Amino acid sequence: AAIVEGSTRITEVQYDSKLASQAENVRKLLLAIAADIRVLLVKLVDRLQDMFLLDMVDREVQVEMARETMDLYAPLASRIGIDWLKRELEDLAFKYLYPLEHADLAGRLENSLDERQEYVDEVIAILHEKLAENSIAPMRIIGRPKHLFSIYKKLVVQNIPLERVYDKVAFRIIVDSVNECYESLGVIHANWAPVPGRIKDFISSPKANNYQSIHTTVVGPRGHFIEIQIRTEEMDRVAQEGVAAHWAYKEGQKVSQRDAQLFRELKKLVKSLHEVEDPREFLDSVKGELYEPDVYALTPGGQVKEFPLGSCPIDFAYAVHTEVGDHCVGAKVNGRLVPLKYQLQIGDIVEIITSPNQRPRRGWLDLVKTSRAKARIRNWLRREEKEKALKLGREICEREIKNNNTSLKKIVKSGHIRLLLKTLRCNSLEDMLVKVGSGTITVQTLIKALQPPELQQEKDNAAYDLPPEELAARLVGQQTVEKEPGKAGISIDGIDGMLVKISQCCNPLPGDGIVGFITTGRGVSVHKADCVNLLSSDPRRWIEVSWAGLDDKHYKAGIHVSAENRRGIFAEVSSAISSDNANIIEVSAHVTPADTADLTLTVEVENLDHLQVLMQHIRQMEHVISVRRL
Repeated sequence: AAIVEGSTRITEVQYDSKLASQAENVRKLLLAIAADIRVLLVKLVDRLQDMFLLDMVDREVQVEMARETMDLYAPLASRIGIDWLKRELEDLAFKYLYPLEHADLAGRLENSLDERQEYVDEVIAILHEKLAENSIAPMRIIGRPKHLFSIYKKLVVQNIPLERVYDKVAFRIIVDSVNECYESLGVIHANWAPVPGRIKDFISSPKANNYQSIHTTVVGPRGHFIEIQIRTEEMDRVAQEGVAAHWAYKEGQKVSQRDAQLFRELKKLVKSLHEVEDPREFLDSVKGELYEPDVYALTPGGQVKEFPLGSCPIDFAYAVHTEVGDHCVGAKVNGRLVPLKYQLQIGDIVEIITSPNQRPRRGWLDLVKTSRAKARIRNWLRREEKEKALKLGREICEREIKNNNTSLKKIVKSGHIRLLLKTLRCNSLEDMLVKVGSGTITVQTLIKALQPPELQQEKDNAAYDLPPEELAARLVGQQTVEKEPGKAGISIDGIDGMLVKISQCCNPLPGDGIVGFITTGRGVSVHKADCVNLLSSDPRRWIEVSWAGLDDKHYKAGIHVSAENRRGIFAEVSSAISSDNANIIEVSAHVTPADTADLTLTVEVENLDHLQVLMQHIRQMEHVISVRRL
């Protein structure tokens, strides 16, 4: 029952954002797997059944499910060593993601089926003959076509025609013992030339999912490349069934040491992703963590670490431990010093050199390939930026409060801090200090909030004791600027002919809650309902307003973008804004002490929804750290 609950409850949470909902479902799935890995088996079988029935749903659902299967479920099947299930899921997802390419490739392979079977029979006969000559009697030799998606990947990655994909068939030799595995490898290499760099020994260094085998690619009969895998019967069973090969079904039954290590790795994966809050970044991190590894490197103690192609010593350091990654200053690979930009190779023995004075650098983001390393570096940089903003904000607040003949300490003790936090819309003292230090709350806003309310009121307070409608009617006669009523897209309850302007301190947008503020001689200034300036003003001068006549109108909005300081970042951000049919009115940029690029932009948008879509697209960009509305 617990397994079924864990496999079903992940679909019960609903969110306004489809992306956030997907991220939360994946997060819950990973947590359920970490608690009981059998949940994953249930979900994988369930997903396989869904994929077989995908013809019955519309195209949009097909693509969505196929993408999720390719990015999440197939890699998870690989993680727990169920290779046949991974292949099946990939081929089914391939069929719906790229239907034309799938149909074309399947048809062309079908046309050459007889020729390929003839070649398979020829290779198997030669292998039996050569192994027998060396007193090796394999339990069986299998030749199977590689699954469609693996062939398609090779066509795309290597940019070659199908005719040049020679290893369309993989051969598997099953022998009695580990010794015979290595003896068989020697026989094969004695008869067919091995392809350099294509020999992988997963027997002495098993994969993280407990997979064991020897892989080699050789130039076989007729000059074709063929891939051969050599393993024992037990290794083959684990390769096919993964964790289910020797499952501890009964509660309390001891789990094998290798399965226990696999469970620890999955829990480590969940823990490493727990700190990633942004939905897009979380999903990208999950996808990155479930990559099919291309490089296997070892610690000096012989522990195997898996990485995508192009990974560097910093990736290795974070794979060992986050503290090792944070303090990495260099590395020794195979006994010699290498720079941090060195790209790891298969079989490298890596020793990380650390220093307590080292800290993550922004430039590391251009070197690392693993999502784990990227997430940790970004989190560290965000914390550093927050700490600097906190320190600067405290200094600014202390200075400005001192100018008002008091101190921050006294304000906190007196209890006036609660009023100040409420006025500035802050959750805590630290929140206020960070916002002041980062510029979210300007110094002018802070000064105004620190002033006693009586100093913020007009001298002619008595005039404002009138009802807002009567006061507004009087002020119509005082206006010196004529403006067509409703031109700002604002309707004032019960008043016609009133000058209305959008306040530039908060730039409200259609969709925001708004309140009008009656000014002297300048009509009604419209503010966001939570505007700091509005909340610190005299509420007797507030008047109800609403959005009206919004057709073809555009409104200004301010946004702040914090991004990695790299060449072309502004061009990338502006391109994203332009693609969302928004216009940039004004921009300023500077580099912070933390070496981040801070962009402050004024853009023209139609409404709040338009702005939120635009900000989400910017937030999803790889090198963007944060986006907020001003």
